[in-house]
Amino acid sequence: MPETLRGDCTNCFGLCCVALPFAKSADFAANKASGEPCRNLQEDFRCGIHTRLRPSGYSGCTVYDCFGAGQKVSQVTFGGVSWREAPESARQMYEVFPVMRQLHELLRYLTEALARPAARPVHAELRKLLARVEGLTEGSADALEKLDVAAVRGEVNPLLLKTSALVRSAAGAKVKSRRGADLIGARLRGAKLRGADLRGALLIAADLSGADLSLADVIGADLRDADLSGADLTDALFLTQPQLNSARGDATTRLPGAFERPAHWA
Repeated sequence: MPETLRGDCTNCFGLCCVALPFAKSADFAANKASGEPCRNLQEDFRCGIHTRLRPSGYSGCTVYDCFGAGQKVSQVTFGGVSWREAPESARQMYEVFPVMRQLHELLRYLTEALARPAARPVHAELRKLLARVEGLTEGSADALEKLDVAAVRGEVNPLLLKTSALVRSAAGAKVKSRRGADLIGARLRGAKLRGADLRGALLIAADLSGADLSLADVIGADLRDADLSGADLTDALFLTQPQLNSARGDATTRLPGAFERPAHWA
């Protein structure tokens, strides 16, 4: 995955720590309103407790990824001038950031789709749409603030669905669709889910230990506290690092090469 689609906190104005709100809960140790800097944000825009977020009560931060939107808004859209240097730009910067984040998430999925040989029949369409979305990310702050992101998602989603069908059919597996299914706490230990459609499935606290999830489409699947110990996620389709960070796993969990094994896994 290109570095431009990975969060780079060194080139960001701490936007996720300012623009986004959160409520005191099991995921966050305090309340914070949108536009209010997190109390752990330092003058250099870095997190003062980054290496100890979970024990400090901020596990919610560990499952968030801007997909590179933070540095794009900071360095490109607003030309490297921070909300501290130009307070008058703060409101718009905070509005643009979530829009850019959604566009970068779409770029991340389109980029992966183009890297899938099985999706070759739709590669030309994917390249065209990738260029269109990239162009949108280069727009002005005013244009981004007014952008109908839902409409853009409506353009991208059909191609991602086609990609999913092509990739999963190549897996040669016939598995019942679990798209959007409520599988909270489900007992799926050792389940044969190779090539399964798990788009948007609720897998919170599900037991997926030892399950075969290779080539399964997990876009939007909620894996919070799911047990992935010993599971095989080799080539899982549209998997993201935040999904892994929100789950539980161990040294025997098989991951695609581009992913990091979360530090909190046993």
